[in-house]
Amino acid sequence: MSKKKYYLHILMVCTAILYNACSIPAVIHKSENKSTPLTFNNSVDTANSANTSWRNYFNDPFLIALIDTALKNNQELNSMLQEMEIARNEVRARKGEYLPFVGLNGAAGAEKVGRYTSRGASEATTEIKPGKEMPDPLPDYRLAVYASWELDIWSKLRNAKKAAAVRYLSTIEGKNFMVTSLVAEIADGYYELLALDNQLEITRQNIDIQTNALEIVKLQKTAARVTELAVRKFEAEVLNTQSLQYGIQQKIVETENRINFLLGRFPQSIARNDKAFSSFVPGTIHAGLPSQLLSNRPDIKQAELELTAARLDVRVAKAKFYPALGIAASLGYQAFNPSYFFRTPESILYAIAGDMVAPLVNRNAIKAAYYNANAKQIQAVYKYERTLTNAFAEVANQLSRLSNLQKSCELKEKQVQALTDAIVISNDLFRSARANYMEVLMTQRDALESKLDLIETKMQQRHAIVHVYRALGGGWK
Repeated sequence: MSKKKYYLHILMVCTAILYNACSIPAVIHKSENKSTPLTFNNSVDTANSANTSWRNYFNDPFLIALIDTALKNNQELNSMLQEMEIARNEVRARKGEYLPFVGLNGAAGAEKVGRYTSRGASEATTEIKPGKEMPDPLPDYRLAVYASWELDIWSKLRNAKKAAAVRYLSTIEGKNFMVTSLVAEIADGYYELLALDNQLEITRQNIDIQTNALEIVKLQKTAARVTELAVRKFEAEVLNTQSLQYGIQQKIVETENRINFLLGRFPQSIARNDKAFSSFVPGTIHAGLPSQLLSNRPDIKQAELELTAARLDVRVAKAKFYPALGIAASLGYQAFNPSYFFRTPESILYAIAGDMVAPLVNRNAIKAAYYNANAKQIQAVYKYERTLTNAFAEVANQLSRLSNLQKSCELKEKQVQALTDAIVISNDLFRSARANYMEVLMTQRDALESKLDLIETKMQQRHAIVHVYRALGGGWK
């Protein structure tokens, strides 16, 4: 082959490779929308409760001890820590891919070739030294260092390493979001437990009140002022309230066990200060600005990092259309006799080679991976926007809920006071025969329901305080 034809063939191959690289499908870009409303409910407060540590936000020592235990023993959180370790090891693996691979190879063996072959015939006539024939069978001893390296000329390997590093950071934010949710869930359970304790105490107090009223009705019956129907009605009301307390006790057990599960331990009693529920005074909530959610909410940061990693994956998939350039080399000793092994330069072996590989025909698998990477980065954009929109809605909902529950609590406290006074009035009127027993029964029942409703509302208020803290991104710092 003439030099002219040789260079022409090389030119044709390079042209085919360049054409192949230029015929890559276009990537579809979609920019995420990071715009947020300017304020929450027209508030201009720039302070943010999310920057407050959960130890300072929740000032109950019993609750703080529970959260501390959960952060150490919760199985799901510890599993997430292992996910972080896996992601960190993935970064290490990707980093090693764009560095040279170096290894040591040692081998020993023997080979017998047919004498009536070209190689066998040539070896039969070959002498090592005068009077010394080539050994048959022929031993082979080899010790060499070998290396291979793919030149990352298109940044394919570096982008893969960056994507792995970003995903590792994403797992950290995922862990932070889990911590935020765990802290909130334990606080919810703790306040629910305090509310149930108070409901149980009120129920027992009401049983005493109804029992006293029953004794009065029995005396009235003895004096022929009421009938047996009134006695039976009061007895039924006492039994109904006594039954109610066992339902509350069951809820207490289930709530304690739910908290114990989050703490990673078997069922046991939860230490708590049940007096803290009634003396609880809601602190001032600082919502800050909506734009601060971008830095405070771990789930938003996680979605943003996943989007960054998805875009790097597109670059990696695109680089697979380009030629890959690799270098391989080896250096060592090789001989058929150990006594000749380290004789220099006769026993030295070395090799070096470079190759370039590019896909030309049937690139469907590469195209599919490229289209998938592109679709995933668009999917990541939508996920990010959805996470951001949901975060703002959560904050707005909880701030509104907190405000409405505060007003509801004030009205229910007045209702409880009015019905408590009504019990005393109805009893006095009943003794003086100016009210019938049904009015007394209904007043007692309404008073009990209003007290239980008040505790339920206060519990929801405490939950709203917890949820707005979580919605703002607090609890993980």
